[in-house]
Amino acid sequence: MVATSSQVPTSATPSTSVTVPESTTVIKSSTEPDLSKYSLPDGFVYVTDVIPTAQLEVRYFSNDNFTGAVIDGYEAPKAILTKEAAEALKIAADTLYEQGYYIKIFDAYRPQRAVNHFMRWAQELDDTKMKQKYYPELDKSVLFELGYIAEKSGHSRGSTVDLTLVEISTGEELDMGSGFDFFGEISNHGTPLITPEQEKNRNVLRDAMVDAGFKLYSGEWWHYKLKEEPYPDTYFDFPVK
Repeated sequence: MVATSSQVPTSATPSTSVTVPESTTVIKSSTEPDLSKYSLPDGFVYVTDVIPTAQLEVRYFSNDNFTGAVIDGYEAPKAILTKEAAEALKIAADTLYEQGYYIKIFDAYRPQRAVNHFMRWAQELDDTKMKQKYYPELDKSVLFELGYIAEKSGHSRGSTVDLTLVEISTGEELDMGSGFDFFGEISNHGTPLITPEQEKNRNVLRDAMVDAGFKLYSGEWWHYKLKEEPYPDTYFDFPVK
């Protein structure tokens, strides 16, 4: 989305602050320091530093995702968000903890280079090794047309998170009716394809997230964006490490 002018924050690593002209989308890259000295750009935090109880299952740092490969830009199984999004997420996580649930995060900040990786994958129509698990009812050729793959992602702005719930007493994920990143109607909010219990589970997550200041995405029960995101027109590209 491109709207008004904005300013890209200064990274904690050597980089230059850039003023964005009217109606311009900027992708900001960061130099990649030695891992032992790595620090996040200003305005970003590791989620587990803010929410120690958060569980992580960063799918794009594994082969268990719709591409079947580790995604460009994911160099560690970490979850990163803007400070504002992390603080709002903590409000939701605290509410859910009181109800007997941990949050489990599948993805948070996503580098633009990862989105580019998705685009390349979408053009390789013969690569369908993960079709049965992630898009069994769809031909790969329509994934871009239907919006499952896009050139830009709100995740790259740093205030969007994909997550589910884990029952503290059992350590098991709640049954949400479909898995993370399943491409199909069953993943939609309000779908008639799930049971009342599965809908109830989704609504527990939805209510806590919306009350904390997030907006749901109708097509994916796991996807939430901070309503007042701090960088609405900036797509970042520093690695997750």
